Amino acid sequence: MRSGAADRVAAWRLRLLRWRVVSERRFPVISELVERLLSGRLLDSATRLAAQAFLAAVPLLFAVAAFAPQSVRLQLQDSVRAMFGVTGHAQEQFQQVLNPSAENNLRETTGIIGLLVALGSATSFSRAMARVCEAAWKLPKAGTRIAAWRWVVWLFALLLFVFLQGPIRTGFGAGALLGIPLYFVLSTVVWLWTQHLLLAGRVHWLPLLPGALLAGAATSVLAVASRIYLPLAFNRALSEYGSLGLVLAMLSWLIVLCAAVTFAVTIGAVLAQEPPLDRYLSREPPEPDRLPAGSG
Repeated sequence: MRSGAADRVAAWRLRLLRWRVVSERRFPVISELVERLLSGRLLDSATRLAAQAFLAAVPLLFAVAAFAPQSVRLQLQDSVRAMFGVTGHAQEQFQQVLNPSAENNLRETTGIIGLLVALGSATSFSRAMARVCEAAWKLPKAGTRIAAWRWVVWLFALLLFVFLQGPIRTGFGAGALLGIPLYFVLSTVVWLWTQHLLLAGRVHWLPLLPGALLAGAATSVLAVASRIYLPLAFNRALSEYGSLGLVLAMLSWLIVLCAAVTFAVTIGAVLAQEPPLDRYLSREPPEPDRLPAGSG
């Protein structure tokens, strides 16, 4: 009986091997996708991206808010509520930082030099995002002189997108029925432009579309889920661990978000480069920016 069971297991393994060989021959995209998704590098990249977002981009957001007009600060409060659905103690914590009455204290704490330091530090988040895009397309790192201004432009565009989260998610007053599709469309445009900008124009717009669509869909799903899950997670973390719990909950959410974007961009790059989509999306490569030898 043991011999019969072993024979059946061997037969199943042989069938699976044959199925894998046939599927890889007919659909080479499957093998490439499996190899990329099972690679530990994707999770490492997503974790680094989340860490840079938390340590660099979030402080820059508050530093910019410290010097922004009161109307902008109020808009940021609305956007934070729209993104995280914060209530109770979590909302009080955010309001302590973004409250317009604390404007002078924030400015004194931050200072112009602090703002510049925060901006310089936040470019590490741009560089991490650029590395994710370059790894997805298996491209070398762009030279600093070519990429530096792109890091800053992308940061400010991302900050603008965050500031507008409130109006976007509410459909500019029309409600969630318009807000959710609008968020998906704008997110897709943002991730399409993000890839093209941070890749220094080395990949055409059209092949970048699958990754942008997947990233837009993933972030849209998370945007809806965050309104349900994050208020409970934030308040529970605050009640159990205090302010440290809020930090841990925020970091955990950023890891999930950055992992979704990393996987989406990578899967989109594989789909665009492998049959059957490659015949529709491939174009002659654009004239690349000239990369200085040994730069980056």
